Amino acid sequence: MEMIRTENLVYEYEKHDDEGNVVGMQRAIDDVGLHIKPGQFIAILGHNGSGKSTLAKHMNAILVPTGGTMWVDGKDTKKEENLWDVRQSAGMVFQNPDNQIIATVVEEDVGFGPENLGVPTEEIWERVEESLKSVGMLEYRHRSPNKLSGGQKQRVAIAGVVAMHPKCIVLDEPTAMLDPNGRKDVLRTVHRLHEQEHVTVILITHYMEEVVDADHVIVMDHGKIVMQGTPREIFSKVETLKEYRLDVPQVTMLAHELKKRGLPIKDGILRREELVEELCRLN
Repeated sequence: MEMIRTENLVYEYEKHDDEGNVVGMQRAIDDVGLHIKPGQFIAILGHNGSGKSTLAKHMNAILVPTGGTMWVDGKDTKKEENLWDVRQSAGMVFQNPDNQIIATVVEEDVGFGPENLGVPTEEIWERVEESLKSVGMLEYRHRSPNKLSGGQKQRVAIAGVVAMHPKCIVLDEPTAMLDPNGRKDVLRTVHRLHEQEHVTVILITHYMEEVVDADHVIVMDHGKIVMQGTPREIFSKVETLKEYRLDVPQVTMLAHELKKRGLPIKDGILRREELVEELCRLN
């Protein structure tokens, strides 16, 4: 069974004028078909307004389709009786951790989700310890979240989701508000969870360097999936990505420019080490 599956997924919302009158409908998701297997690491790219965050919100049933169907772990998200199961299966992490952290002590915040699920008290504290350890924040368990850096807060938010033991974690631009060090910390945490806990990860991002280790990359534009493939396949098409107003990793762009100037370098360079190897091969 697929972790996430959609068929002909459509999401439309009303457009209003300045006086609040409905003036038409806007289609944010347009006939999307998606198949994500358990344990995959999927990255979704797209410029602002491409529909990627709207798609992410369907995976946790924050939004439900206006057309077509979204299944999460085999459950149709449109059916109200499935809501509890859907949200246990797929946990969401948003770009601003302050919108997700509600308690005044880190360990209490992480335990809030399991408590709402009716997990016994003893098991809640086991889960709190286990999840804080998994994100490298156990030593901060008695701290106030207000005293943490942005990256640390985001790791606490991720721990709060992990403590609910979801099969899938959907991260909607989780590093957008962080500095470079915070971004690295959060990405390391996400990859560790994927590799050690075998959690399905769906990462929505506009930082190209964050997707080079994904299993599969999906590119969206105007609510549609316009490209998909491995990171190497996607980043081999630099000019096509530019048409969709997207960048590529810096080293990929450098290799692309060198190739345009006549150097016989392979397409889809993703890491500095690869480029160095290619250049050394030319000597």
